[in-house]
Amino acid sequence: MKLSQLFTKTLKEAPADEEAVNAKLLIRGGFVFKNSAGVYSFLPLGWRVLTKIANIIREEMNAIGGQELLMSTLVEKKYMEPTGRWNLDVSYKAIPQIDLDSYIQNSKFKIQDSFVLGWSHEEVLTAIATKYINSYKDLPFSAYQIQTKFRHEPRAKSGLLRGREFMMKDLYSFHTTQEDLDNFYKKAAEAYHKIFERCGLKAVYTKAAGGVFTDKFTHEFQVIADVGEDTIYVCDKCEYAENKEITKLKDGDNCSECGSGKIEAKKSIEVGNIFDQGTKYSEALGLEFADDNGNKKPVIMGAYGIGLGRVMATAVEVYNDEKGIIWPENIAPFRINLIVLDGKNKEAEEIYKELGADNVLYDDREDKTPGEKFADADLIGCPIRLVVSNKTLEKENVELKKRNKKEMKLIKIKEVFKEL
Repeated sequence: MKLSQLFTKTLKEAPADEEAVNAKLLIRGGFVFKNSAGVYSFLPLGWRVLTKIANIIREEMNAIGGQELLMSTLVEKKYMEPTGRWNLDVSYKAIPQIDLDSYIQNSKFKIQDSFVLGWSHEEVLTAIATKYINSYKDLPFSAYQIQTKFRHEPRAKSGLLRGREFMMKDLYSFHTTQEDLDNFYKKAAEAYHKIFERCGLKAVYTKAAGGVFTDKFTHEFQVIADVGEDTIYVCDKCEYAENKEITKLKDGDNCSECGSGKIEAKKSIEVGNIFDQGTKYSEALGLEFADDNGNKKPVIMGAYGIGLGRVMATAVEVYNDEKGIIWPENIAPFRINLIVLDGKNKEAEEIYKELGADNVLYDDREDKTPGEKFADADLIGCPIRLVVSNKTLEKENVELKKRNKKEMKLIKIKEVFKEL
């Protein structure tokens, strides 16, 4: 991608109303546009990052047997009312204007025709499953989607970490026995660790409450960060952890799990969660299977979520400096930022073509000074910077610098591809 053709531009200053580092840098770097509090549009650079995160998630979900689908964003009342989740404060109601006018005028209000903007899809997939699951032979199975979710967030102040509209991967699994669910639950946890590791993040497996999703304990994946809104109590040896909301652990306690570690209170960012939902949704919506004796039993379910924008924002919060973002390589918008100086476009174009347009953000802008180009490269944060200039070409070299390192080195043009 040639930077001269890229839609969006970098900004010298962050919006005054943004407090979070992720929001400041992503807006300044031209990754996102803030539409409203908690509502962001992903611009070309940001969409490339989000797509890379999505592809990593797809690969790991497919590896454990997940099948990708896409459910409706509008969720009718009939699905969520049986589980008691229709009138929760978390939802945005999508009421036809004619009914809203009637309500305002104290006339007939057809609430039965109302919808909610999907904030979770347990009920929808459970209802779908009732049409296809009859026997134990139809189980187990798991399905997931990557889709926009909407939640009424009263504290939308942390950039992409706390949004009202956001991209989410939600996977749901269906089982005949608790043992089978437990086995899949472990596989999902292992897959989550692989996802976050591939995204450059170290996530701590943390015991937590179930909230509005289940009455059982659940598990979160927390990335330790000073800016985090969560607090977890974690062992400094074995990394056993519990969320502050459910724990009786205290800072300085001996770890009862490993016996040798000390419990420490840490600020953290939740990037994913998994839930054992039991039969809560299957009983409410009539999802049953016949066992090998012909007896009807409710299906046992689990749910597994990852916020894609939250992963993106967490990476920015963890990997940045005073100059800008330092992207982990697997989710960087481009691996290489190629900069041309002194009018050496011909030589730079050859390198650009050799390395491939999909791997390179090529700063070919003629109206920018070298300082401006270097500043933008640091702000955007691609892992590798290559510079082609009079000085480098004197000995048929290019300058190479990694974004997370201070030192620079010269390499022969003919060895660029091999060096990278």
